[in-house]
Amino acid sequence: MRAKDVEFEVTFVNLRDKPDWFLKVSPHGKVPVLKVDEEILFESNAIAEFLDETVPPRLHPEDPLLRAHNRAWTDFVPTFSGALNGIYYTKTHEDMEAGLAKASKVLERLEQAIAQGRGNDGPYFNGPKLSLVDAAYAPFLQRFVIADGFLKTGLLDEFPYVKAWCDTLMSNEIVTGAVAPNFLEEFYGNLKRREFYVATLIGDQAAQAAE
Repeated sequence: MRAKDVEFEVTFVNLRDKPDWFLKVSPHGKVPVLKVDEEILFESNAIAEFLDETVPPRLHPEDPLLRAHNRAWTDFVPTFSGALNGIYYTKTHEDMEAGLAKASKVLERLEQAIAQGRGNDGPYFNGPKLSLVDAAYAPFLQRFVIADGFLKTGLLDEFPYVKAWCDTLMSNEIVTGAVAPNFLEEFYGNLKRREFYVATLIGDQAAQAAE
């Protein structure tokens, strides 16, 4: 919606204390949920596809083959996000290292897709403009970049195409401004509450913000 310059109202929900009204409209108890008039849509991909079909400009390619290719890589997001989560959602340094090794194999597949399969020079997945693929991957890259500021794995440095793509997304205010105003504090707080290894590396200033 930010990329399409749509007027909308947003209500942020504390997923550790989900209000009753939210549970009534979200069948899976997850975010995001989109209310259009009296209709409720849920699940990120379904919402994104609906918006792309109903609100210009299109963020999917017009070419059917390229559009299918984009959707295939959007379907890869759970594998990708799981790989990144397996690095910083870990309890020990050893577990983090194990997650790092697994994630490298996943990122290699994405690196090859960008380097050889997309058929353009970027800086976004489909070229010069933001697409639904970019929007799908951006939140997980954003969280990983924050966590890796403390872990300092250097993972993205091993994959220059993915890193350049990530840098482009993280420099776009449409992406970085799409989170709640207190997102950083909540993100740090979540890492601390769940006693992940990365939380032990967060500095005093960040820790105070989380509290």
